[in-house]
This record gives sequence, C-alpha cells and structure tokens, in this order.
Amino acid sequence: MRVLTGIQASGKLHLGNYFGAMKPMVELQEQHELFTFIANYHSLTTSKDADTLRQYTIDAAVDYLSVGIDPNKTTFWIQSHVPEVLELYWILSKFTPMGLLERAHSYKDKVAKGIPASHALFSYPVLMAADILLLDTEQVPVGKDQIQHVEMTRDIAIKFNNEYGELFTLPEHLVQEEVATIPGIDGQKMSKSYNNAIDLFMDEKSLQKRCNKIVSSSTPLGEPLEYEGDNIYALASLFLNDEEKLELQARYRSGKEGYGHFKKYLKELIWEELGEAREKRAYYLSHIDEVHDILAHGAKKASAIASVKMEKVKAAIGL
Repeated sequence: MRVLTGIQASGKLHLGNYFGAMKPMVELQEQHELFTFIANYHSLTTSKDADTLRQYTIDAAVDYLSVGIDPNKTTFWIQSHVPEVLELYWILSKFTPMGLLERAHSYKDKVAKGIPASHALFSYPVLMAADILLLDTEQVPVGKDQIQHVEMTRDIAIKFNNEYGELFTLPEHLVQEEVATIPGIDGQKMSKSYNNAIDLFMDEKSLQKRCNKIVSSSTPLGEPLEYEGDNIYALASLFLNDEEKLELQARYRSGKEGYGHFKKYLKELIWEELGEAREKRAYYLSHIDEVHDILAHGAKKASAIASVKMEKVKAAIGL
C-alpha cells in the first residue's frame, strides 16, 4: 500500500503534530510504502519571510528524522524539489470546478482567522491533489479537517479519468480516530495559531512551565478529581496503555493528589517519550549536510515516479 503524507514548514512542531501525524507516520513506514514531504509550497500561503521559510523547512526535516522517520524505509523530500507537482497542479486546475473550491471548509476557516484570501489559499486543494495523484497514492493520513480535501482530490481525479482514461489512482483518506484531535493547554485543538501548543523540543524547565499553564478545574486538594474532560488527563492518556490509564484514573479519584501533581507527571511523560528523539535531533543539527543528502535522495526517488506520471498525463492531454 502506497501512503503519502506531508507537513507544512510553519514553525516549531508540537504534541499535536507528534501524535496526530509524526508518530503514526513512524508506525506506517513499518507496514506500507511511505512517502513523506515537507510542504514548503503550501507554506507560502502564510509565509512572509524567505529566510524564515528556509529555516522552518530544514527544522521540520530535522524534527521528523529525529522522531523516527527512517530514510531507508521512507521516501522523504522537500516539496519544491520535485517541480512536477506544479505542472500537475496547473493541469488539474482545468478539471476543478470553481464550486468545488468554494465549498472548501478549510479555506473559509483560514480566511475567518485573518489569513489573506489569496488565489494560493483558494486553490490549496488543487495543489494537494497534485501531491497525491502525482505519486499514485492509495491512502492519505489526514486529520478530520482534511478529509474534504482528499474527497476533492478524488472528484478531480474522476473528472480527469472520465475524459482521458484511468491515469490516476483514487486515494482513500486514513484517519486514526483515537488521535484525530489533540487538545491544547486550553482544551481547544492544539494549534500554533491558538497559542495553546506544547512544543516538542522545549528544555525541561520550559516544558514544566508550559504544562503548568494547562487549564484545569478549581477542585481543592484532598477532594477526588474528575478525569473525564480534564485537559491534563486527556494529554497524559496519549502516552499510556489501557492499564496505565486505569491507574491514573484511580489516582484522580483518590483525592490524594492535586492538579499540580498531574501536571508534573505529564511533563515527565513527555520528557521520557522524547528522550531518544532529543539525542537524534542533537546529532542531525550538528550534521546538517547529512540531512540535505537524505532530502536530495528522497527527491530523486520521488521525481523518478513523478516524471513517468507526467509523461503519461501530458501525452493524454496533448502537451
């Protein structure tokens, strides 16, 4: 099964990225043919500074390698290093009805949050379709808010295939329901734009300070605490198996510990989970040339597939 996923180069990665995308990717590479890219073209919809975008791009690559993306198992590259995707983006735009884009929830949401309503933002789903269709992707891991984009990709591919033959594979979305939405420190979906994220590679003192800011109820120490609906428990449970969750629930009900204890416990869970990743990250940051070599090799592998696909597409439409 060929699986494709990407991440925008838009700043520090956080626990929402880790559990919603990064950790599942590491698991997927053990089971499927995984293709992963840093979506720097997509990042242009919000980026304003060239140097910052370049830094965010390499930072994202380092972080993904650090948490376990294996270039021997996963094809890993930077989106702009496979230029065929822009060729296909333009061609697919012919097969994309305006009404389809006007119904995109993501576009409306981002404009409502103050992101300028540009053509790039409006046609974002077409570029995403090009990413997916260029490599004959069969499954696309996405959050619930991105399911519509995969469905739009199918619509565009079907319209093309109906006119020119079965050139494009129709992808399916893949959502892990148990980690589809990761809460932030305020209980909303964790997001940099909401300023409620817990970054992956904070130092230990900063991490504890961030955990201390998690919103909790005002139940006094000595009384049983309710774990259901509690933001600390919701985050801690991401690190625990079923038996460990039951043990934590018992600690909540005992009344012997307060929210401060559980915030410290959460910090310890995060710190332990990412211990190996911090060591890898330190290595890659001191061997950036190796990171660039990995990305160049991945782009070469992706381009080999993309160029063959584009030859067939252009032949079919008369280019």
